[in-house]
Amino acid sequence: MPPADTESPGTGATASSAAAAAAAVKLTALTPFKPELYDRAWQSIPHPTLPLIATAHEKSTTVFSLSTLTSHSTLSGGHTRSVRSVAWKPNLSPHKLCLVSGSFDSTAGLWRWEEEKKATGDDLEVEITAANNDNSSDKDDADEKDWEFALVLEGHDSEIKSVAFSPSGNYLATCSRDKSVWIWEDVGVNEDDDEWETVAVLNEHDGDVKAVAWCPDFGDSRGGKGRYSSDVLASASYDDTVRIWREDGDGEWVCVAVLEGHGGTVWGLQWEPKPEGTRFPRLLTWSADQTLRLWTLKEDDDEEEEAPRHAFGGLGGIPNTMRRSLKEEWECTATLPKAHTRDVYSASWSADSSRIASTGSDGVIAVYGEEAAPEAAEGAETSHAEASVELDGDVQMGGSGDDAGKTKSASPSTTWKVLGTTDYGHGPFEINHVTWCKRYDMECAPERRGVEEMLVTTGDDGVVRPWQVL
Repeated sequence: MPPADTESPGTGATASSAAAAAAAVKLTALTPFKPELYDRAWQSIPHPTLPLIATAHEKSTTVFSLSTLTSHSTLSGGHTRSVRSVAWKPNLSPHKLCLVSGSFDSTAGLWRWEEEKKATGDDLEVEITAANNDNSSDKDDADEKDWEFALVLEGHDSEIKSVAFSPSGNYLATCSRDKSVWIWEDVGVNEDDDEWETVAVLNEHDGDVKAVAWCPDFGDSRGGKGRYSSDVLASASYDDTVRIWREDGDGEWVCVAVLEGHGGTVWGLQWEPKPEGTRFPRLLTWSADQTLRLWTLKEDDDEEEEAPRHAFGGLGGIPNTMRRSLKEEWECTATLPKAHTRDVYSASWSADSSRIASTGSDGVIAVYGEEAAPEAAEGAETSHAEASVELDGDVQMGGSGDDAGKTKSASPSTTWKVLGTTDYGHGPFEINHVTWCKRYDMECAPERRGVEEMLVTTGDDGVVRPWQVL
């Protein structure tokens, strides 16, 4: 394992926020969620607003309470093979839950859970706690009644590897071993209609598509420049590449960039959850080549000054023949310090601390932080010649290319460090997933509940384990 001061150059956050993210950390295992699942668990996804986390395993999904660290409910009976991926639908009222599950049986299932009365978030938390204190023999029946298997989405020819809702919840992306990405649109008049249509089947990857992720919506025109739709999708593949997809002015989904640089399967990806200023979010990717990379969209000054300032997605009024190319140029602006000796299966980027956590086949859990490099104070503009700093011998920092003059740096130069590692996080078993989420458990000080973060790892041993990060 690298020492805590291992560094790698990058571009990213401002000096103040980056410095806060770069303090050394210690990971301490907390009491695992109960019950243990006793079979391989693939991932655990926190609810965006409620103290719940959903774990995909075997042919089921188990929802745990983050308050009691015990099972809240189980979604079963909808799939004939293992559930590989889950996603919560955003922007629902507090008394409603909606979750999609992607399975090796090549289908995606839409599930709903609703309180009989319109509860507040606090009311639902009471219900979550009460459910875990219910030891009656009818508890399993109650769980089955709580969750309704509302809809099956069919179309993929092979195992579904990942599912993801767009920020609005109007689109759902699924990807598969069949090398395709499908985009589905919610066309129901009301939320409960459960009517979804396929609006795109994207077949440009040359291998299994391992993961999909939608760019967060920040409610402004960053990166849009009046020529893109408001939704941006990224996909990662067995073909060692990442593709960026956008909807053009004719409503067609097109690939606007191919990110090449990894030397093995790209297992996953995540958009920067809280970018500085109006900068377009960076993209984090991780791979079988044991590395994590950060990618930045290149934006030049002329385009920024001349492009119309429509809302994010304003293609209207511009004739097709006059639209600029939808092709984008992305560059790898950082390779994080080496902390793994085998495949990196999962990583998570915190919106609160800006730290990144990773894990994988070697059972190691690593936490990274970003801090401003000394030269960041020298200014945001650098010439291409000055910015050509190599990473791993083949990746350049800053500007690149043959065009003369200067390009606006995406952000000040920064340095990434390994802040701490833990070996054998799940004993001899591989760790399939890691995520940041809020703490609500009784071991956390009352004033810190819902504020303090922890890590949650999910492994081949069927254990879902929380970690305190200090």
